This record gives sequence, C-alpha cells and structure tokens, in this order.
Amino acid sequence: MSEQDSRKERATSFGAQAAAYSAGRPGYPAQAVARLVAPDAMVVADVGAGTGKLTAALLRPGRTLYAVEPDAAMLDTLSAQLPSVHALIGAAEQIPLADNVCDALTFGQSWHWVDPLVAVAETARVLRPGGTLGLIWNIRDETVPWVARLTEIIAASEAEMFVAGGGPTLGSPFGTPVHETFDWDRRLDTQQLVAMVASRSQIITAAESERADTLERVRLLAAEIADPDGTIVLPYRTHVFRATLDQTG
Repeated sequence: MSEQDSRKERATSFGAQAAAYSAGRPGYPAQAVARLVAPDAMVVADVGAGTGKLTAALLRPGRTLYAVEPDAAMLDTLSAQLPSVHALIGAAEQIPLADNVCDALTFGQSWHWVDPLVAVAETARVLRPGGTLGLIWNIRDETVPWVARLTEIIAASEAEMFVAGGGPTLGSPFGTPVHETFDWDRRLDTQQLVAMVASRSQIITAAESERADTLERVRLLAAEIADPDGTIVLPYRTHVFRATLDQTG
C-alpha cells in the first residue's frame, strides 16, 4: 500500500471506532472555543465534526449549527447526542451548503486530513465576506514525562505532527491566521485512556496483534501513573488558529 493510500485509509477509519472516539476523545476548553468562534456568529458549520466533540461546545440559543462529516457512523453518533444540530454528509472539499451562508466554519482535530488548496476555496465559498475559519487541535503536553512515554507507545499522530510542523498555511482569500494556545488538564480513568488510544487512526488500522499489544501497554502505564482513586491527569495544550475571509470574499 502506498503512503497516500495508507493515509487515506487512516483518514476514513474513525467510524469503525465511533463509540471509542466518543468515550475517549477529550472535549475542548471553553476559553479556546470562545476564541475560535465569535459569540455573534449565528450560522456556523463544524466540518469534520466526528461524533460532535466540538459541535456540542458550539451550541448557542438562536444559532443555526451544521455538522458536516464524511463518515455516516460518526454522524449517527453525533445526531443521537445532538438532535438539534443539522447533520450533513460531506467533507471540507465538498461542503453541502450554499454560497455565503455561514458566519463561521470550524474544524476540530480535522484540518490536517484535508486537501488544503481545495478546502480553502470551498470554505471561502461557504463563508460570508468577513466570516471566520477556526481550526483547533488538542495536543498532549509531552513535556510531562509519563505523557512522553505514552507517545513512545502509541506513536505521534497526524495531528500532532501537523501542529508541531507549524500548523496550517491558508493564503488568499484569508488573512494570516491568529494562533493562540490554552493549557489545561483532563481528568480521566484507565478505560477512557484506553478508549482514546483505541480511537486513533494508527491503532484502528493496525494488525489485531499490534493493536492488542499497544492497548495492553497503555493499561500497564495507566496502572503505574494513576492516582490512588484511579484518576489520571492528562495535560493538554489546545491550539487555536483563526483567520478572517477578505471582505470582498
């Protein structure tokens, strides 16, 4: 399998572990979401919405909220949890919305999978002039020794490598993205940590023996570092990139 085909397989693998994704992946800190989308944005589309981790944080009274996701299994999980959201099958390269309808578009943990040239043009089409494109990633803080050991077990993800490489480059018709970071801690248990690892594309697409070995090593690490009550404190740095579409569109 070529690297391009392997990457495509990983990008479309998440539906096979939709339940693990929903249980194991973190949400997003409120202060980061507040910087991602202005409170007066009344029509928002969350693209690559997955099971709705970011979508849920974007709900506001009076706001029309769309969730765009290519994987039907992920979208079904989202719809069951967020019935008021307009759920649509689609992708960054083909957003099923009319021209100039959105005040803001968001991508939670998903822009690193897109074809950037096509996605920039498509998001610019859907946004109103002066609208915003918000990209956000939760990245584990590997300056903490046990978190660095976790990465040695599970390997760096596409998202982690993308953000470490400098993040998105958008270009015209968007202005230069503003980049902000937010440090926070997530409290979880061993089952949630294992679910988080199980929902990663490299693990989903791995051979069964490799997958089982990796998850067992994560369980052993969790047993070593958990608090006496079973709590694990996992530090994150959330990266927000926000860019504005030129007023001319």
